[in-house]
Amino acid sequence: MIRTLIVDDQSMIRVGIRAILDSQDDITVVAEAENGRLGIERCRSLRPDVVLMDVRMPVLDGLAATRALLGPERTGGHTPRVLMLTTFDLDDYIYDALRAGASGFLLKDNEPEDLLRAVRVVAGGEALLAPSVTRRLIENFVEARPRRAAGATALNGLTDREREVLRLMALGLSNAEIAASLFIAEQTTKTHVSRILQKLGLRDRVQAVVFGYETGLVTPGGQA
Repeated sequence: MIRTLIVDDQSMIRVGIRAILDSQDDITVVAEAENGRLGIERCRSLRPDVVLMDVRMPVLDGLAATRALLGPERTGGHTPRVLMLTTFDLDDYIYDALRAGASGFLLKDNEPEDLLRAVRVVAGGEALLAPSVTRRLIENFVEARPRRAAGATALNGLTDREREVLRLMALGLSNAEIAASLFIAEQTTKTHVSRILQKLGLRDRVQAVVFGYETGLVTPGGQA
């Protein structure tokens, strides 16, 4: 059973999301919260698998709450998966949330099926990468920001093959697509991905995409 927590300041949004999630046999809502501060408290006490986190909220916004749950300053051993909820697909808060460790984001006007798929994907340990939106979002903000020198230095610790796998990850390719592109087995790709994340200290594929752009390994508008 996937245990979820809904954090949103709009009661109608919470009620709607709860109805969708609770209608499923494999998903349950353990609690709701109307701001980031309450969301943190309930997350730490109830230990949900997935937190659906609104971006803009009073008292404490979703970005600050995500950093508290996933960032270096977090306390406690439980680390949930955070799925950001937003009304706008080009929200600068979202970019920072992805850097903070969120597993992806979902527009509030998406279909119920998209919400259910998103919860299951992030609960399964994957990042919710929609190349048509997430990649554009990252490109737009990385273009306006300086490259991370420390990150670029970290690339030196990767093998040539790992750098190529990371480049393809940053372009939004799945493991199967990377394997086909490099003429290697999909299991070999999974091994490379695990080693890349471990070597670079990255949480998941979303952070790998951000890292690839910020270090210049991939440039906005780049192709596989």
